[in-house]
Amino acid sequence: MSSDTQKLRIDIVSDVSCPWCIIGYKALEQALSQLTDSVKADIHWQPFELNPNMLTEGEDVDEHLMNKYRIDEKQIMANRENIHQRGLSVGYEFGHRGGGRIYNTFDAHRLLHWAAEEGKQTELKLALFDLYFKDGGNPSDHEQLVVAAGSVGLDVQRAKSILASDEYSQEVRKQQTFYQQHGISSVPAVIVNNKHLISGGQPTSVFVQALTQISQEAS
Repeated sequence: MSSDTQKLRIDIVSDVSCPWCIIGYKALEQALSQLTDSVKADIHWQPFELNPNMLTEGEDVDEHLMNKYRIDEKQIMANRENIHQRGLSVGYEFGHRGGGRIYNTFDAHRLLHWAAEEGKQTELKLALFDLYFKDGGNPSDHEQLVVAAGSVGLDVQRAKSILASDEYSQEVRKQQTFYQQHGISSVPAVIVNNKHLISGGQPTSVFVQALTQISQEAS
Protein backbone atom coordinates (compact mmCIF):
# COMPACT_ATOMS: atom_id res chain seq x y z
CA MET A 1 0.00 0.00 0.00
CA SER A 2 1.54 3.29 -1.08
CA SER A 3 1.62 6.41 1.07
CA ASP A 4 -1.08 7.91 -1.16
CA THR A 5 -3.49 5.03 -0.57
CA GLN A 6 -6.29 5.67 1.91
CA LYS A 7 -7.50 2.77 4.04
CA LEU A 8 -11.27 2.92 4.41
CA ARG A 9 -13.38 0.90 6.82
CA ILE A 10 -16.49 -0.30 4.99
CA ASP A 11 -19.38 -1.83 6.93
CA ILE A 12 -22.03 -3.52 4.78
CA VAL A 13 -25.34 -4.04 6.57
CA SER A 14 -27.10 -6.79 4.64
CA ASP A 15 -28.94 -10.10 4.56
CA VAL A 16 -27.91 -13.22 2.64
CA SER A 17 -31.37 -13.46 1.04
CA CYS A 18 -31.31 -9.87 -0.28
CA PRO A 19 -30.58 -9.78 -4.04
CA TRP A 20 -29.69 -6.09 -4.01
CA CYS A 21 -27.05 -6.83 -1.36
CA ILE A 22 -25.02 -9.06 -3.66
CA ILE A 23 -25.59 -6.64 -6.57
CA GLY A 24 -24.36 -3.76 -4.42
CA TYR A 25 -21.35 -5.72 -3.21
CA LYS A 26 -20.30 -6.73 -6.72
CA ALA A 27 -20.59 -3.08 -7.82
CA LEU A 28 -18.51 -2.03 -4.81
CA GLU A 29 -15.96 -4.71 -5.69
CA GLN A 30 -15.72 -3.36 -9.25
CA ALA A 31 -15.29 0.18 -7.92
CA LEU A 32 -12.50 -0.90 -5.57
CA SER A 33 -10.72 -2.65 -8.44
CA GLN A 34 -10.72 0.69 -10.29
CA LEU A 35 -9.34 2.52 -7.25
CA THR A 36 -6.52 0.19 -6.21
CA ASP A 37 -3.98 3.03 -6.31
CA SER A 38 -5.98 5.29 -3.99
CA VAL A 39 -8.23 3.11 -1.80
CA LYS A 40 -7.70 0.02 0.37
CA ALA A 41 -10.92 -1.36 1.83
CA ASP A 42 -11.34 -3.09 5.19
CA ILE A 43 -14.75 -4.76 4.77
CA HIS A 44 -17.01 -5.88 7.62
CA TRP A 45 -20.42 -7.50 7.08
CA GLN A 46 -23.11 -6.50 9.58
CA PRO A 47 -26.32 -8.43 10.25
CA PHE A 48 -29.79 -7.52 9.05
CA GLU A 49 -32.78 -9.86 8.90
CA LEU A 50 -35.30 -9.15 6.16
CA ASN A 51 -37.70 -11.59 7.82
CA PRO A 52 -36.84 -12.00 11.51
CA ASN A 53 -40.19 -13.63 12.30
CA MET A 54 -40.11 -16.14 9.43
CA LEU A 55 -41.11 -19.70 10.36
CA THR A 56 -38.56 -22.50 10.12
CA GLU A 57 -40.09 -23.95 6.96
CA GLY A 58 -39.97 -20.58 5.22
CA GLU A 59 -42.59 -19.16 2.88
CA ASP A 60 -43.18 -19.10 -0.86
CA VAL A 61 -41.29 -16.02 -1.98
CA ASP A 62 -43.92 -14.83 -4.48
CA GLU A 63 -46.70 -15.05 -1.89
CA HIS A 64 -44.44 -13.29 0.60
CA LEU A 65 -43.66 -10.41 -1.78
CA MET A 66 -47.31 -10.01 -2.82
CA ASN A 67 -48.39 -9.75 0.81
CA LYS A 68 -45.50 -7.56 1.96
CA TYR A 69 -45.45 -5.05 -0.89
CA ARG A 70 -49.02 -5.39 -2.22
CA ILE A 71 -47.81 -6.17 -5.75
CA ASP A 72 -49.11 -8.67 -8.30
CA GLU A 73 -47.44 -11.53 -10.15
CA LYS A 74 -46.70 -9.39 -13.22
CA GLN A 75 -44.82 -6.85 -11.09
CA ILE A 76 -42.90 -9.65 -9.35
CA MET A 77 -41.78 -11.06 -12.71
CA ALA A 78 -40.71 -7.59 -13.91
CA ASN A 79 -38.76 -6.99 -10.68
CA ARG A 80 -37.10 -10.40 -10.95
CA GLU A 81 -35.97 -9.72 -14.52
CA ASN A 82 -34.64 -6.31 -13.48
CA ILE A 83 -32.65 -7.94 -10.67
CA HIS A 84 -31.35 -10.60 -13.05
CA GLN A 85 -30.14 -7.97 -15.54
CA ARG A 86 -28.58 -5.79 -12.84
CA GLY A 87 -26.79 -8.85 -11.54
CA LEU A 88 -25.37 -9.61 -14.98
CA SER A 89 -24.20 -6.00 -15.30
CA VAL A 90 -21.88 -6.50 -12.31
CA GLY A 91 -20.87 -10.05 -13.12
CA TYR A 92 -23.28 -11.99 -10.92
CA GLU A 93 -25.68 -14.47 -12.47
CA PHE A 94 -28.69 -15.35 -10.38
CA GLY A 95 -29.91 -18.92 -10.70
CA HIS A 96 -33.07 -19.60 -12.69
CA ARG A 97 -34.98 -20.65 -9.59
CA GLY A 98 -38.26 -18.92 -10.36
CA GLY A 99 -39.88 -18.01 -7.10
CA GLY A 100 -38.52 -20.45 -4.54
CA ARG A 101 -38.83 -19.86 -0.82
CA ILE A 102 -37.65 -17.24 1.61
CA TYR A 103 -36.23 -18.21 4.99
CA ASN A 104 -35.11 -16.96 8.37
CA THR A 105 -31.39 -16.11 8.28
CA PHE A 106 -30.46 -15.57 11.93
CA ASP A 107 -28.28 -18.68 12.17
CA ALA A 108 -26.45 -17.64 9.02
CA HIS A 109 -25.62 -14.34 10.70
CA ARG A 110 -24.31 -16.18 13.77
CA LEU A 111 -21.92 -18.13 11.55
CA LEU A 112 -20.87 -14.94 9.78
CA HIS A 113 -20.02 -13.34 13.13
CA TRP A 114 -17.76 -16.30 13.90
CA ALA A 115 -16.28 -16.24 10.39
CA ALA A 116 -15.17 -12.64 10.97
CA GLU A 117 -13.08 -13.84 13.93
CA GLU A 118 -11.54 -16.46 11.65
CA GLY A 119 -10.74 -13.98 8.87
CA LYS A 120 -13.18 -15.68 6.48
CA GLN A 121 -16.26 -13.48 6.70
CA THR A 122 -16.42 -12.23 3.11
CA GLU A 123 -15.71 -15.73 1.78
CA LEU A 124 -18.57 -17.19 3.82
CA LYS A 125 -20.92 -14.33 2.93
CA LEU A 126 -20.36 -14.92 -0.78
CA ALA A 127 -20.82 -18.68 -0.31
CA LEU A 128 -24.15 -18.02 1.42
CA PHE A 129 -25.29 -15.67 -1.36
CA ASP A 130 -24.48 -18.45 -3.84
CA LEU A 131 -26.23 -21.05 -1.68
CA TYR A 132 -29.45 -19.06 -1.79
CA PHE A 133 -29.38 -17.35 -5.18
CA LYS A 134 -27.51 -19.82 -7.38
CA ASP A 135 -28.30 -23.18 -5.77
CA GLY A 136 -31.80 -22.48 -4.46
CA GLY A 137 -30.61 -23.56 -1.01
CA ASN A 138 -31.95 -22.88 2.45
CA PRO A 139 -29.75 -20.56 4.57
CA SER A 140 -31.61 -21.58 7.73
CA ASP A 141 -30.78 -25.28 7.29
CA HIS A 142 -27.90 -26.24 9.56
CA GLU A 143 -26.52 -28.95 7.29
CA GLN A 144 -26.38 -26.58 4.34
CA LEU A 145 -24.78 -23.87 6.48
CA VAL A 146 -22.10 -26.30 7.66
CA VAL A 147 -21.32 -27.30 4.06
CA ALA A 148 -21.00 -23.62 3.11
CA ALA A 149 -18.65 -23.02 6.04
CA GLY A 150 -16.50 -26.00 5.07
CA SER A 151 -16.36 -24.85 1.45
CA VAL A 152 -14.45 -21.71 2.46
CA GLY A 153 -12.05 -23.51 4.78
CA LEU A 154 -13.80 -22.99 8.10
CA ASP A 155 -13.78 -25.76 10.71
CA VAL A 156 -16.85 -27.93 10.10
CA GLN A 157 -17.06 -29.31 13.63
CA ARG A 158 -16.83 -25.82 15.09
CA ALA A 159 -19.60 -24.64 12.76
CA LYS A 160 -21.79 -27.54 13.89
CA SER A 161 -21.22 -26.74 17.56
CA ILE A 162 -22.09 -23.07 17.05
CA LEU A 163 -25.32 -23.92 15.24
CA ALA A 164 -26.28 -26.49 17.88
CA SER A 165 -26.02 -23.80 20.57
CA ASP A 166 -27.06 -20.16 20.88
CA GLU A 167 -23.44 -18.99 20.54
CA TYR A 168 -23.04 -15.49 19.06
CA SER A 169 -26.81 -14.85 19.32
CA GLN A 170 -26.30 -12.00 21.76
CA GLU A 171 -23.58 -10.42 19.62
CA VAL A 172 -25.70 -10.57 16.46
CA ARG A 173 -28.76 -9.11 18.23
CA LYS A 174 -26.58 -6.31 19.61
CA GLN A 175 -25.26 -5.41 16.15
CA GLN A 176 -28.74 -5.55 14.61
CA THR A 177 -30.07 -3.22 17.30
CA PHE A 178 -27.15 -0.83 16.87
CA TYR A 179 -27.78 -0.29 13.17
CA GLN A 180 -31.56 -0.15 13.58
CA GLN A 181 -31.14 2.54 16.23
CA HIS A 182 -28.94 4.46 13.80
CA GLY A 183 -31.68 4.53 11.17
CA ILE A 184 -30.89 1.52 9.00
CA SER A 185 -34.25 0.06 7.98
CA SER A 186 -33.43 -1.31 4.51
CA VAL A 187 -30.44 -2.99 2.92
CA PRO A 188 -27.86 -2.94 1.57
CA ALA A 189 -26.48 -0.05 3.61
CA VAL A 190 -22.80 0.62 2.95
CA ILE A 191 -21.20 2.73 5.66
CA VAL A 192 -17.72 4.15 5.04
CA ASN A 193 -15.51 5.19 7.97
CA ASN A 194 -18.52 5.01 10.32
CA LYS A 195 -20.10 8.17 8.87
CA HIS A 196 -20.73 8.08 5.10
CA LEU A 197 -23.84 6.11 4.06
CA ILE A 198 -24.38 4.71 0.57
CA SER A 199 -27.84 3.14 0.40
CA GLY A 200 -29.14 0.48 -1.96
CA GLY A 201 -27.63 -1.60 -4.74
CA GLN A 202 -25.96 1.34 -6.44
CA PRO A 203 -24.12 1.14 -9.80
CA THR A 204 -20.34 0.88 -9.86
CA SER A 205 -19.99 4.53 -10.93
CA VAL A 206 -21.75 5.73 -7.79
CA PHE A 207 -19.32 3.80 -5.59
CA VAL A 208 -16.32 5.08 -7.56
CA GLN A 209 -17.46 8.67 -7.15
CA ALA A 210 -18.31 8.31 -3.45
CA LEU A 211 -15.14 6.43 -2.47
CA THR A 212 -12.96 8.84 -4.43
CA GLN A 213 -14.49 11.81 -2.64
CA ILE A 214 -14.29 10.16 0.79
CA SER A 215 -10.65 9.13 0.30
CA GLN A 216 -9.71 12.64 -0.82
CA GLU A 217 -11.39 14.12 2.24
CA ALA A 218 -9.59 11.59 4.47
CA SER A 219 -6.21 12.57 3.05
